[in-house]
Amino acid sequence: MDLLTNFPLWAAIAGIFFAQFVKVPIQYIATKKLDWSLLTSTGGMPSSHSAAVTALSTGVALETGLASPIFAVSAVFAIITMFDATGVRRQAGEQAIVLNQLVSDFNRFVEEAKVWQQKPEQEKRKELKELLGHKPIEVFFGGLTGVVLTLLLHYFITM
Repeated sequence: MDLLTNFPLWAAIAGIFFAQFVKVPIQYIATKKLDWSLLTSTGGMPSSHSAAVTALSTGVALETGLASPIFAVSAVFAIITMFDATGVRRQAGEQAIVLNQLVSDFNRFVEEAKVWQQKPEQEKRKELKELLGHKPIEVFFGGLTGVVLTLLLHYFITM
């Protein structure tokens, strides 16, 4: 039953769900297209990874204090996660864009060089996922989302 009262855990989970859900209206405002697949996708505004780890750290800070060793662990975990989101994962997404373009160019070259019959629909290639990481602004707002959401949850739960 302790799991049900673990505020930092539930704050982090709420941060993930809130950040994933809010991507849909933000994308709609930006593009005027409703894309429900954003609920389960990586990348985009705000970063749900950043929201989760900052919500976790904020929850730990509220429960154990800023001087606690567990807060130090959660803060370093959050920093590493957010750094990775803007670094390695973002670069992997950029490389996926280039690789997808290379594959597209190669396929067009092959089609133009030889007259081949079209492949059946079920044999189409699978593209690499390009939206893997986050821009720094997406990580910033994801982190801000996690902190603000956790403070609001803590306020309403302890009232």
